[in-house]
Amino acid sequence: MAIGRFRGAILAPAAGMALTVGLLAGCGGDPQPPGPTLSLLSAQVTSPNSGGITDAYVIVQNTGPAVSLIGARSSAGGTVALRLPVKTGVVVMRTVPSIVIPAHSLFRLDPSGAHLLITGSGPMKAGTEITLTLIFAHAGSVSAPAMVTNPSTGGASYFLN
Repeated sequence: MAIGRFRGAILAPAAGMALTVGLLAGCGGDPQPPGPTLSLLSAQVTSPNSGGITDAYVIVQNTGPAVSLIGARSSAGGTVALRLPVKTGVVVMRTVPSIVIPAHSLFRLDPSGAHLLITGSGPMKAGTEITLTLIFAHAGSVSAPAMVTNPSTGGASYFLN
């Protein structure tokens, strides 16, 4: 089964299915070269603290050229910031305007590296799903289900993948 729409579309797979998005050539005129092909293989969000602050982690497979992640949003609301370590090996994080997903790579947004910080979200209960939408420069938006987990009770299978 193919999942696809035109440039800038929001796509959502069935549970457990990888999601792929690519740019399609425009109508008429000369054909455009294909753009990046991105698949969201796994998405997890930790249960938010009492202030509605949490982190989100996603595994992105990019089988095309490098692409920039420039934003994200959550169906649970709030504001999503892109975060990177201040420098390699340092756990101190900073908010950045974009995260480069390298060409032909399997890129993990994880706790000690690039990840998403969600602030001011609505309630999220461990064991339920929300929708994360990642926004890529020149590749549109991609939505995928994200499992809400509680690492303190063992609900963090993302870290085992």
